[in-house]
Amino acid sequence: MTNHSETTGSPENGDAAGHEPSTHRGAQGGHATPMGHLDCTTYDGHGGEHQVTLRTPAELADALPYLLGYRPEDSIVLVALHDRGGRGRFGGRARLGIPGSADDWPAVARQLAHGLVTGSERRGARPEQMVAYLCQEPGKGESGRQVMERLRGLAQKLRVECGLLDVPVIEALCISDGRFWSYCCGSEECCPSEGEAMGLPGTSVLAAAATYAGLQVRGTLRELRGRLLPWENASALAQEIALDTGSMAIVPRIIDGASRTGVAEETLQLARQIMQRFALAPAVSGTLTEDLRDDQLLDHDEAATLILGLQDRTTRDRAAEWMEGDEAVLALRLWRALARRCVGPYGEHAAAPLTLAGWVAWSTGDDLEAREALAMALGADPGYLFARLLHQACNEGLDPESIRRCLRAERGDREQPDSGSPEGAEGAEGAEAGHADGPEPCAAPATGRRRRTRSGDGVDAGAQGRGASGPRPRTTATGGTRPLAARVNRTRKRSVRSRGGDTDGDA
Repeated sequence: MTNHSETTGSPENGDAAGHEPSTHRGAQGGHATPMGHLDCTTYDGHGGEHQVTLRTPAELADALPYLLGYRPEDSIVLVALHDRGGRGRFGGRARLGIPGSADDWPAVARQLAHGLVTGSERRGARPEQMVAYLCQEPGKGESGRQVMERLRGLAQKLRVECGLLDVPVIEALCISDGRFWSYCCGSEECCPSEGEAMGLPGTSVLAAAATYAGLQVRGTLRELRGRLLPWENASALAQEIALDTGSMAIVPRIIDGASRTGVAEETLQLARQIMQRFALAPAVSGTLTEDLRDDQLLDHDEAATLILGLQDRTTRDRAAEWMEGDEAVLALRLWRALARRCVGPYGEHAAAPLTLAGWVAWSTGDDLEAREALAMALGADPGYLFARLLHQACNEGLDPESIRRCLRAERGDREQPDSGSPEGAEGAEGAEAGHADGPEPCAAPATGRRRRTRSGDGVDAGAQGRGASGPRPRTTATGGTRPLAARVNRTRKRSVRSRGGDTDGDA
């Protein structure tokens, strides 16, 4: 058997999730394009207690779900290797969807290789080698081997782009139809031309070590996204009608500075009531069953009120304070449920609940769901600053505690009985921070039937119902607005300086 490489993994840290495509074609996701948004994930620690040595392509293929935390589909994955005493150690990971057109392969290969290498360099750990994976199931009438042959050119472009950066690809694997093929090994003994069958999930040495370390593979990316995607069922129309009706009543009140605070209090009070309802609901098993239970506990009018109310930055920032303990568990269930209710032309409104879901997941240690929810928030509204800042900070491996401290301070200041006029203080700071998180023009609704609020950092002034026309000014940072995004930005800069490094940014 050919000994391709000797790579050491550490399962307790090896499940720091690599991320998936953020192509920003909306919350539905989709194939990456050359202009796709790439996320490179840090991989900082290597524990000594649960190390596993991988020596063959079969072991590398089996390791992929444990490196990402989920089973990738229709994906290009690059994994960096760092030399530690003559052995490769897993480093950062980067993932994009496989483009449907071969014309896009050169740009995507360049983006993926450059993003991972430069991101690693910014952390002071340039990779010495790479492992590449191409994962795609056969199309109709296609075999796994045909998939491998069709993607051979993409594998070659990845090897060339990494080579141009002086980081050789030591192994490139194609995984399809329950088998894998190596693009680098020509030995029929270990890498036969008909492919090698993948082992049963959870039966390898790495799987045993990961289980011992308390790590799990979270199914597929599609299953994770399914918890956050908007409804496409018979109830979607009723939810859209509730959002239309709620817009006519709620949006004018948010725009009116005199009633804006009242809307925020009503929104937050309703959210607390729903969370309490969730807390009293009987436990069920399975994520699908859990989501169906929560959907049944939230009616259309309640969901519309919460979705529209969260378009106000002040309300959203206060809702972000539910980030720890049992409160965070209930809040995450609510934000997921609201994201599923942003149906039809209200897709942009999902940026607020998706960002809150991403923040709570990150705050409670679930980096995988955090990255996906934040990427989907940016898919719903690419200009949503709060999601952008959290997404970047999460991908850079920053500590969410710095943001939690900000939010605790916000809550403490507001609850101080002798703090004077909190509304006035918030308004003063909001005017300053609102400049960094400022409003922007709204896009017209996709259907052309209504003007509506969007999930950006303000609300449309003209979202008065169907058939309205005319200009649509956005709310400003006055009237008690104290956007957290600007404070997160300042906190993130302090955190980065304290760690002595720079941030990756987006490739």
